[in-house]
Amino acid sequence: MIIFRYLLKETFKSQLAIFFILMAIFITLRFVRVLGDATDGEIPADLVLGFLALYSPILASLILPISFFLGIMIAHGRLFVDSEMTVLRACGVSEWYVTRVMLILSMLLALVTATITMYIAPLAVESEYQLKEKAGAESGISAVIPGRFQQTGNANAVIFVHEIETENQQLVKIFLSEREKQNNKLIRIIYAENGTINALPDGSQILTLRSGKQYNGEIGQRNYQVIDFAVYRIQIGERLPDEMRRKVAALSTLELWGDPSFEAIAELQWRIAIPLSLPFLVLLAVPLSSVNPRQGRFGKLLPAIMMYLGYFLLLMAAKRALEDGKIPVSLGLWWVHGLILIIGFMLISRQRAVGVKVRKLFQRNKGAKHV
Repeated sequence: MIIFRYLLKETFKSQLAIFFILMAIFITLRFVRVLGDATDGEIPADLVLGFLALYSPILASLILPISFFLGIMIAHGRLFVDSEMTVLRACGVSEWYVTRVMLILSMLLALVTATITMYIAPLAVESEYQLKEKAGAESGISAVIPGRFQQTGNANAVIFVHEIETENQQLVKIFLSEREKQNNKLIRIIYAENGTINALPDGSQILTLRSGKQYNGEIGQRNYQVIDFAVYRIQIGERLPDEMRRKVAALSTLELWGDPSFEAIAELQWRIAIPLSLPFLVLLAVPLSSVNPRQGRFGKLLPAIMMYLGYFLLLMAAKRALEDGKIPVSLGLWWVHGLILIIGFMLISRQRAVGVKVRKLFQRNKGAKHV
């Protein structure tokens, strides 16, 4: 029991550290991307944290398998380098015992991963779609960036605002340039001291300008007409955007279960494949973590990562082929797991009686052929 707890503790500590490091890296990259969209005015600044929060469970479901795989590699590699695993082997702790302990841990993590992939991640994807729709339909001040030329929602005018008063949310010193739709040479230039943006129930955005001047004329000509106005209103956003087409990733697991389409079946099998991969990764990681102390704990890390990438690239390729109807549903993604199971069984059994007998059989057949 002491060895059981020790192996679990060491592996889980490494896995947890790797998980948070990878999460921090990818969340930071996502934050930079979302912040860039907010800076460009594509999304309101107050929705940045919402996008990050909804991205976290989707990211966590993908990072849990790789963090668990690397956790085993690094933790067990250290045990081999420090000769702790050699002592355990001398005391009768076999590689198969270590594998069984890791399989127990993988089952617990698989339950957590399945909860995320089956329920939390689809809900997060659906909420992200709703947030994108809200960002697209977000009206008024939140979409205006002071000191920058921006194209209006109807793509027919350009607006520049010097500043926005935080107390009453008024635009100050507004420049607006608009071209006629029928005649592109006719232009209308407006300058106003202040103004506001209001949204109508249908999603239209109305810019109300006060105390300004309007210049009407033709590009390249000097005979501009100047008009002073007290109040001027112009529509800068036409309507609410069309509802975004939901991908199957946003559908609940129950909805996928009753959907006979190839996309739905592929998505359902993908959600099952991620937690199901954890026990198969144990069969790869435990034997690959066996290193010579002279190699160091990272001695076999590179080939192990390549094998992991091969596993998940095969899963992704099978998912794409299943979506396109190029492989039968009964085969689906299961053949990839079957292939990894065979490879893992070969790695685990290479030092056991079964593996020794198989090697001897192959060597005997090879020798018979040469004779």
